[in-house]
Amino acid sequence: MNRPPPYFPQNQLSPPDEKRYRRFKILAGLAIAALVLVLIGAGYGIFYLIRSFM
Repeated sequence: MNRPPPYFPQNQLSPPDEKRYRRFKILAGLAIAALVLVLIGAGYGIFYLIRSFM
């Protein structure tokens, strides 16, 4: 049987939810901000640890 595969619609059946994308952007921004603060804190901690040995 040499026939093409069945057709699957490429678009969503329901319209996209705007609140979902906004919530994702807010959560992603907060996660990035938290990661930056953790990295800054780790940098200060390492700096003062090395400074205490000198």
